[in-house]
Amino acid sequence: MQKAFPLLATLILISALSFISAFSVGSISLSFEQIGTALFSDNKSMAQTIIWELRAPRAYIAYVTGALLALAGLLMQVLLRNPLADPYILGISSGSSVLALSAMAAGLSSFWITGGAFAGALLSVVLVFSLSHSNGSWQPSRLLLTGVVIAAGWGAMINFILSTSPDKPLRGMLFWLMGDINNITPELSSFIALIAGTIISIAIARQLNILSRGDLQAIALGVAVKPLRISLFLLASALTAFAVIQAGSVGFIGLVIPHMLRLICGSDHRLLIPASVLAGGSLLLISDTLARTIIAPQQLPVGVITAFIGVPFFLYLLNKNFDRQPIK
Repeated sequence: MQKAFPLLATLILISALSFISAFSVGSISLSFEQIGTALFSDNKSMAQTIIWELRAPRAYIAYVTGALLALAGLLMQVLLRNPLADPYILGISSGSSVLALSAMAAGLSSFWITGGAFAGALLSVVLVFSLSHSNGSWQPSRLLLTGVVIAAGWGAMINFILSTSPDKPLRGMLFWLMGDINNITPELSSFIALIAGTIISIAIARQLNILSRGDLQAIALGVAVKPLRISLFLLASALTAFAVIQAGSVGFIGLVIPHMLRLICGSDHRLLIPASVLAGGSLLLISDTLARTIIAPQQLPVGVITAFIGVPFFLYLLNKNFDRQPIK
């Protein structure tokens, strides 16, 4: 834990700089002085309108979503003891996408799209949980295989919906599938879910450290393995559901961030959990800033940018460190 203070201080600084960058960059550039005046002054100005009505809500959504995905990815990797586990591996995102895309194809309002996304995520959680426990046992491999199969089924339904949908909503549907923060209304519920999930995760961090060493050692040290795994599954699923509702399917955040931080600070979850929240939020916020400015005035889905960043970076980690960094 000696690295805790400098690492967390650095990540907090990066978070602050990512917000400043998001506020300053766009079709109208704003200086640091203009940002400070807009944030802390009551004087009505164009800069204040740009920040509070356009850039701040989008920055908030990006940061909270990235933090949710990074934390969910960390918990999933401990739960499944699989270095390739990410927040979407159990089909939660796919189930959410089916009902959300169905609402889009029907031309329903954002309320029904959000409700459909949440209902689809909940349905997927219930299916995976019930089917993976059909004989009363709990095995990470069974849970993983069940999730992969259900995700494949949802994927077939997504392809069917896209193939039969009218042309008018199709672009928006594709953007949502790739991860899109544009024109999304900020929700306080996602922030509350993030805070609650972080507090709960830190509270069980010592148990996660023990569980990562194997079930037998965890049982020998007095950890109730099955209840802990069920709690991890439900918590990671809830975090993923809130992230998908906010921004669609944004890849690589939950996969790359935990690996990167393990290389930097080791495998102590008391540090990994807050570090993942800060790093995941910063990465998605930076990616979203690039997505809306790199080919301005046209905007890219933020999932495209995270893939461009995540693929080479993860391949580098895989090549250099995979054999030396087991999931702990």
